[in-house]
Amino acid sequence: MPRPSHSALTAGAAVLLCLLAGLLVADALIETPPVQRRMERLYALDDPRFAHELGLLTGPPFLPGTQVRALLNGDQIFPPMLAAIRSARVSITLETHHHGAGDVGRAFVDALAERARQGVKVHVLLDGVGSAAMDPGQLARLAQAGAQVRLFQSPRWWQPGGSNHRTHRNLLIVDGHLGFTGSAGVAPRWTGQAQNPEHWRDTHVEVQGPVVGQMQSVFMDHWAQVTGHVLHGPDYFPALAPAGPVLAQMLGSSRGGGGGSNGVQLAMLMAMTAASRSIDLSAPHFSPDGLIQRTLLDALHRGVRVRVVVAGQHADPETGLSPSRASWGPLLRAGATIAEYRPTVYHCKVLIVDGLFTALGSATVDHRAYQRSDEATLNTLDRAFASAQTAAFEADLRLATAVSHAQWAARPWREQLRERMALLLGTPL
Repeated sequence: MPRPSHSALTAGAAVLLCLLAGLLVADALIETPPVQRRMERLYALDDPRFAHELGLLTGPPFLPGTQVRALLNGDQIFPPMLAAIRSARVSITLETHHHGAGDVGRAFVDALAERARQGVKVHVLLDGVGSAAMDPGQLARLAQAGAQVRLFQSPRWWQPGGSNHRTHRNLLIVDGHLGFTGSAGVAPRWTGQAQNPEHWRDTHVEVQGPVVGQMQSVFMDHWAQVTGHVLHGPDYFPALAPAGPVLAQMLGSSRGGGGGSNGVQLAMLMAMTAASRSIDLSAPHFSPDGLIQRTLLDALHRGVRVRVVVAGQHADPETGLSPSRASWGPLLRAGATIAEYRPTVYHCKVLIVDGLFTALGSATVDHRAYQRSDEATLNTLDRAFASAQTAAFEADLRLATAVSHAQWAARPWREQLRERMALLLGTPL
């Protein structure tokens, strides 16, 4: 049989490269339609209709009886999570976008493996891209101990859209009655107290009360998608007594899931639409689309104070800063405060409205977050909790540098070009 010529091999390689490039482009462009219509403002946040209708529109209702405690940075986040795992008696469910190497990752594996060996039902769901740095030996240790470990959407070149469909959810539920959620992963970068660029600023929460059942349901949504197995029964969904004064709701968004897939986005839009006095937003980056921009401009025009803290010179390497500033102009001109955090990477994802509503979890105010990633957010209606989060926000604001409209307009043309290209092509979140 004659051997193929050099030119034939070159042509074949070119065709293969074109096919791969086409798959990558498709991967970047496949998205589910976002919410596109602005909402009419019918009531304020403290009107009972807000919680009632938001629950009906997004699925799970707001439940009374929640106890919620904010955990700021790794020194507050990881010790109670590890203590909860070590105290587990019947079940542990853990889902995270990023589980990396290092001492904190090993500590979690050690605690989970020890509980699994003692007969606790341990289920671990890791994002196939975000947790790629995890030592395979640690995964094997968990499996050998009896834990069930699965990966969410491991990237495959023949599945366009797969690498863009990620789980950003960070959930830990112990014995069905104690939950943790927020935006922190499990890796050395989240340890410490945000004291330098190697230790990030982030916020998590510890939750008790009936809403923990909703948290478990959000985990089970993905577990069933990945394994085809629905976990249920009192080991996962025990009866939950009231534990505190907070009214709360747990939402999970699912790309392409239909129904309430944009519930996280809808909740944030409804809260900003209902705002009467203040909107405070913490986000790693801030790239509002047209709808969010108009919603915030409407709020500014009716006298609502809008403040945003975002990452500054220390950016999350997975996101970068390029796409953030392009759409700030109209908001700055209308009087919004947008400030860039100086000390370290800023990874908080918190929305506080009117000192009453707080949304805290993995989702940022960016439509790409809802189109490309599955998110989880705890919504609360409680003045004491919102006041504490406002105090933390203002502490962050004091360590951030505000950007004026004149500074924004004077950006170098190369920076503006990079921003426009990033907005056009989209960025990983």
